[in-house]
Amino acid sequence: MPEPEPRARRPADRATAPRRRTAAADGEHREPASGRSRHAPAEPDRTDPPKRTRTPLSARQVAARAARQVQELTGNPPEGVTSLERDGEGWRIGIEVLESRRVPDSTDILAVYQVVLDERGGLVSYHRERRYHRGHVDPGETP
Repeated sequence: MPEPEPRARRPADRATAPRRRTAAADGEHREPASGRSRHAPAEPDRTDPPKRTRTPLSARQVAARAARQVQELTGNPPEGVTSLERDGEGWRIGIEVLESRRVPDSTDILAVYQVVLDERGGLVSYHRERRYHRGHVDPGETP
C-alpha cells in the first residue's frame, strides 16, 4: 500500500499545533558573543561603583537608634540619653523615658531603660532598670 503524502501545514494548523520549546523559551541563558560561559566570573566593569565598606556608627547615631527602638517598643517618648558605653560587642545605652504624664509635671513618672545594640545598630536587648518621679533625686546625688 502506498504511503500517504504528508499534508502541508496551513496557517490555521499552526495555531492549534503544539509549540516546540527552545532553549530561549525555557529561560536558559545563551552564551554571549564573547564566548564566555555564563558560570565564569564576570570581569570587573569599570563603570561599577566601588564596593563600600560599612563605616562604624557614631555615638550620636547609636543613641538615636536606641531612643527610637525604646519608643517603638514601649510607646512612650524618650526624654534623653542617660548613659552611652561601647563594649567589645556593641553598645550599652541608657534611655530616660516619660512613662506617665501628670499634673504638676514634677510628679511625672520616668523610667530608665538599658538598651544593648550590636555593632551595626541592631537591637540585642532592652530592659527597664528603674522608675521614679521626675522631682525625685537619688540619694547620694547632688541636686
